[in-house]
Amino acid sequence: MSEKTTLFINGHILTMDEKNRIAGSVLVENKRIIQVWDEFDPRNTINLDKDSKIIDLNKKTLLPGFIDTHNHILMYGLLRKQVDCSSPSNNSISDILSRIKAKASEMKESEWILGYGYDDTLLIDNRHPTKEDLDLVAPKNPVFITHISGHLAVANSLALRYAGISNSTPQPDAGHFGKDEQDKLNGVLYEPGAMGPVQQLIPEYTLEDMVAALKNASQEYLAQGITTNTDAAVTNIQQLEAHLIAAKTRKNPMRTQLMIMHNLLRKNEIYGDYSPSQLNLEIQQRSGNLAKLDSAKMFQDGSIQGLTGALREPYHQESHTYGELIHKQRDFQEEVLDLHQRGFRITTHGNGDRAIGSILDAYGYALEKVPKSGHNHRIEHVQTATTEDIQRMKEMNVAGSFFINHVYYWGDRHEKIFLGPKRARRISPLAEAKDHELLFTLHSDCPVTPISPLFSVWAAVNRKTREGKILGPEQRIDVITSLKAMTIYGAKLIFDEENTGSIEVGKKADFVVLDKDPLIIDPQYIKDIQVESTFIDGEIVYNKEESVR
Repeated sequence: MSEKTTLFINGHILTMDEKNRIAGSVLVENKRIIQVWDEFDPRNTINLDKDSKIIDLNKKTLLPGFIDTHNHILMYGLLRKQVDCSSPSNNSISDILSRIKAKASEMKESEWILGYGYDDTLLIDNRHPTKEDLDLVAPKNPVFITHISGHLAVANSLALRYAGISNSTPQPDAGHFGKDEQDKLNGVLYEPGAMGPVQQLIPEYTLEDMVAALKNASQEYLAQGITTNTDAAVTNIQQLEAHLIAAKTRKNPMRTQLMIMHNLLRKNEIYGDYSPSQLNLEIQQRSGNLAKLDSAKMFQDGSIQGLTGALREPYHQESHTYGELIHKQRDFQEEVLDLHQRGFRITTHGNGDRAIGSILDAYGYALEKVPKSGHNHRIEHVQTATTEDIQRMKEMNVAGSFFINHVYYWGDRHEKIFLGPKRARRISPLAEAKDHELLFTLHSDCPVTPISPLFSVWAAVNRKTREGKILGPEQRIDVITSLKAMTIYGAKLIFDEENTGSIEVGKKADFVVLDKDPLIIDPQYIKDIQVESTFIDGEIVYNKEESVR
């Protein structure tokens, strides 16, 4: 046998194959699985040379490496340099202002102060910070802090002035400027149209900063057992370059899928003349074959907790608010058609049911003009999809990546504030997705919620909120389906099921080792299972206290 042979023995191996086979040992040669046995130790039936590795799993549980199909790893890595404005670290606006003030004391005048993660509904003030709040503690620095959803931000007066935004500035497309009772700017910026003029003034991170951020963040992802990961919005060429360098130099050793923002694919833009195969080939060649094109990424609404998710019925406590569609339907459909004709798989962010309907209308328009099977266009988050929406997704072969962590982190507030009891109990309707045999996955949307596939599995199985309520018990799914949504279903979603997602002969040796079996323990404790080690191509890339030898 090859010198690059590793035999894993004495394991409880959940293969995630079609029969849900549980095995005891697996043999890897030259980065791929060449044999799987039911028995724990097959050494008396095979010939191993002296250079072969033997890893004794000591009855721990081995699974295919987790596949997270939607998060923002580069953003997460970069945010760690900013002021932490999140809750429960901050209980009030005063707490946030104290941190901003401390940061201002370290900065020179006119230098930007950036913060992230505030959540108005978790602050005792029960409101957004305003420009006046920020002006009190940092009047000589432009300040910009983002909401936990990523769809809102607050800027102080100096930042607004730098961006040329005043009380007389017309409301933008794809967003709006927040106003107070006197119809004056309060500093709150909703969605890209309003945030963009300020964001474009913020100094760019260097390429070295971004590569370092990917290196650091990838270590946290590996510690959660993730072996294939998708950055859900590559917004410019510098970000793409950082991903390619981090992959080629193995500073990020995970397999990487990249959603390229649709505007980069428009005519006269940098990739306007590319076919998906051309773009994918370039990404693969420049990343040492560790990164791939995932899809063309679009947004059609915002965040439900930011009141910008586009709903068919008004918000529970805001009877005149329905949220916003980002694109006019006609323009949206034509851009979707262009991408579809060129062969791109399209991924579109849709939280509100009105946005989900708009996306399906656009996909239907493209498929009617240019019929195509196996396209697997996607909807991301799918928070408030109705039964009819799920049926349409199945009929059109549209896949869904569900932001299941919403149930825990915002479920109580969806019920009381945003959606009301009836709509809140069916957010992330996974049972319906399963019943309709829809291809779906689970995701964290990190940094919106912490990266943890096992937490997402726990959330899908239990649907427990922060306050301990079971929200929509009829939408719970079983453990094996939840695990498949983080493994083999993810592989199918990214068109890589021949290589990853299950432990079968011929597939790549990407594994995660857990200290407990999620199929055996009480489901309420799945989130507490510890990742012991992570393997990519049969090589260990994370080992908790050398738990695997």
